[in-house]
Amino acid sequence: MKLKKGLNISLGLSVGLVLLVFSISFASEQEKIHIGQFISPETCSGCHGEIFEQWENSMHNLSHKDPVYLRVAQFLRKGLTDKGEIQEAESCVKCHTPVGVLTGFPQKLSDDLSKTPEIATLGIQCDYCHSAQTITRMYNNGLVLKPGQGEDEPGIKYGPFDDSTPDFHEAEFSKLHTESQICGTCHNVKHVTFGTDLETTYTEWQNSSYNSKDPAKRIECQGCHMYQRPGIPATGSSPRPENPGAATDFSDERPHIFTHYFVGGNTFVPNKSGGQDKSKLAVERLKNAAKLSIDTSLISQKKLSITVANIGAGHSIPTGVGDLRQVWLEITIQDKDHKTIFQTGALNGKHELSKDAVIFRTVFGDEKGNEVINIAKAKQVLKDNRIKAKQSVTETINIPAVPGKDATVIVRLLYRGMPQKILNLIPGKPFEPLPIVEMAKVLKQI
Repeated sequence: MKLKKGLNISLGLSVGLVLLVFSISFASEQEKIHIGQFISPETCSGCHGEIFEQWENSMHNLSHKDPVYLRVAQFLRKGLTDKGEIQEAESCVKCHTPVGVLTGFPQKLSDDLSKTPEIATLGIQCDYCHSAQTITRMYNNGLVLKPGQGEDEPGIKYGPFDDSTPDFHEAEFSKLHTESQICGTCHNVKHVTFGTDLETTYTEWQNSSYNSKDPAKRIECQGCHMYQRPGIPATGSSPRPENPGAATDFSDERPHIFTHYFVGGNTFVPNKSGGQDKSKLAVERLKNAAKLSIDTSLISQKKLSITVANIGAGHSIPTGVGDLRQVWLEITIQDKDHKTIFQTGALNGKHELSKDAVIFRTVFGDEKGNEVINIAKAKQVLKDNRIKAKQSVTETINIPAVPGKDATVIVRLLYRGMPQKILNLIPGKPFEPLPIVEMAKVLKQI
């Protein structure tokens, strides 16, 4: 036992040292970059008007200003005393305000974010992504950038074409910009001190059949998220036709121009910030991600089985911070007169889920195995029952009585971006309930 404990301590120190070395290495490679080297997205819009409109008020654009992220992150930061926990709570700016972190301000969440330089407040933006040259690590924002010298000397912009001849800046083909790795550097997150995997979206894709060695079967992150446009969800379960068009307002048409809506599952933040089109696209994406089926063969034993199949997402359902995203089953049984005789997964008066709800999520724990709701305290993963890409999960629930003849089972798979229970804890102006999206629905008569 002593040997095992010592080994755990040694491994923990090793993880911490590795993360520290990576952080120091990344900082040293980027230390000469200053805020004046970046070009405003407004300048980019002068030529890339349609792409700018797609990006504007997207979650990439709003990553620094997202009001839910800001209030929840600030709330989870308060009251921490452990040095490692504080370091993690302070570190979310590395992906939410990357231009600021890269150029010196902000360096931590508790900095006065109102003093953030204007360009840095615009989130994950044109010149940030298109100045990326390489990667140092596949988590915690490992992009290495080579921006120009501002608008007077914009330098090279890297992208998916090898024949671009722009007037304003130089252009160079970048294989990185066509691969999932460029997304994975921020869509994989490790605890900066404990090394716990907090977000694993890239790894989920990497371990899935979408990451096929056969080029004809391989679908990168861009193959769904940068093919989507209104009316075309572009998921693993729906057509993903190319998007013919031009990258600028006056260049030649190409077979495919990557779209820049950057839509995931968030419907609330874009809708509140003028990005109603992105909210609609998020709903379309969610509705093409999963399929439900009901098995009533054990109903006489007062058991009901529901299977959820991940048919459209190239990663787990849900993904991102798996303990905060909520995907759950609302199960209702109605008698022949449509009167509800059983229900689970419904919200209470506080818009919170009951403890008996079937929720697909990650559960984090501290060193003693106690569940924690603050990822800054996460030292281990206690549970992960999320639905992996192209896989299914079956949940069997007990019901109090055998339903009578002609009863109906109604099951809905529902999504929202944050548990209301956490939002209800935050002091100040109460949060309005976040939107709930019906991802899938199935009915079966007994």
